[in-house]
Amino acid sequence: MLDELDGSYGPICGMGAGPLRVVVVGSPSLIHGLLMQPNDRFRAGTPLSPFPFVVGKHTMIASDGAEHRRRRGAVQHAFGRRRLSRWIPMIVERTDAAIDAVLGTDLERAATDMYPVGRRLLIEIVVRALFGERLVDRTAEMDARFARSQEYLSSPLYRQIPHPIPFTLRAGVRRDRRALDAMIDTGIADSRAKPAPPDGHDGGDVLDALVHHSDLSDAEIRDQVKSLIGAGYDTTASSLAWVLWEATTNPGVWQRLREEADEVLGPHGRHLPVDEKSLASLAFANQVMRESLRLHPASGVGAREAAGDVRVGPYTIPKRTLVLWSPYLAGRHAETWSDPDRFDPDRFIHVDETQRALADAAWVPFGRGPRMCIGFALAQMELTLITARLAQRLNLTPTAPHPPKPVGLIVSQPTGGAVMHVRPRLTTVER
Repeated sequence: MLDELDGSYGPICGMGAGPLRVVVVGSPSLIHGLLMQPNDRFRAGTPLSPFPFVVGKHTMIASDGAEHRRRRGAVQHAFGRRRLSRWIPMIVERTDAAIDAVLGTDLERAATDMYPVGRRLLIEIVVRALFGERLVDRTAEMDARFARSQEYLSSPLYRQIPHPIPFTLRAGVRRDRRALDAMIDTGIADSRAKPAPPDGHDGGDVLDALVHHSDLSDAEIRDQVKSLIGAGYDTTASSLAWVLWEATTNPGVWQRLREEADEVLGPHGRHLPVDEKSLASLAFANQVMRESLRLHPASGVGAREAAGDVRVGPYTIPKRTLVLWSPYLAGRHAETWSDPDRFDPDRFIHVDETQRALADAAWVPFGRGPRMCIGFALAQMELTLITARLAQRLNLTPTAPHPPKPVGLIVSQPTGGAVMHVRPRLTTVER
């Protein structure tokens, strides 16, 4: 649909009328102008937004104005660079555990869908980042509770109409939200019972930082944490599935990832400790991640409602219009990207300053400006490290010669997952 709209009507098009008017924006320059406008030009907390029902009315995702700035500021402080860096060894350790679990199954019988493998891995990482070891034993339950919410968000609009009818998908989401609230409240109480770390200290987890170094109420903390869990692993799991498809269906990419991982992370079978310098040295893995997200952003569109008439380039978007900006179209914009539909991790190197600026403006899988995805640094770190380690330890053979079509509007997933033949990479001694 996005491709057809862009091909037929150009970089911006409108449809509908009155309160049902929608504008789709696909041009990188127009998207940049849109996202860099002051936050008060748009509303996220619209009546049609499903997020307050799913994660709570205090969520940053659906907040506006001063409340959004205050809640975002508290969460941003909790995701400081030093705390992020402390998670690097944990990410690699959990990836190794996930690989060991896959290799412990009967790989000879059938191919393995790597999408649920990545999903389980990423929620384990997110839970440890948010809660430390406090709720690790309830990770599987959290995953199951959030799965129904993701199904609800991806369901047709008529299934999301507010109603009190029991035994429906909406009623199930309401029960899951109450159960998640109870889990998170346990974590909050545990954190409040501990001495507060010194201000500016990067010890502890995200929950500790929100409890002891923010002015958020317990209800606000609870809703931010639910938002961080939901947004922090489902979208990244889909992105990882796309990375695996592109890295295994394009000749030579998996081998280059493996060679780089051996050099940076230590020879296969004799791994070295990993830290911030290791992450910075995984240059090709980072390029593969960026190119995959260019072609397959986690969501095809982002949504905002115009709080007043908004001027974008030569166009005026009327007040109360639902604005859908598309990182998918920006990532495939023919005037910005050479051969835009081709997967080419090396396109980010050997470019001049003008080309680099154009590419930077068009690469918006995490958004831009005052509402940029707050977990963007963690997601890029996870995808880079996980991809490198998987390439280092596994032989993956895709079951199709090309990536499948995407499915899902809120989260864009490969149709059918990421089904691949999995074999362990043999060590030098084993070979």
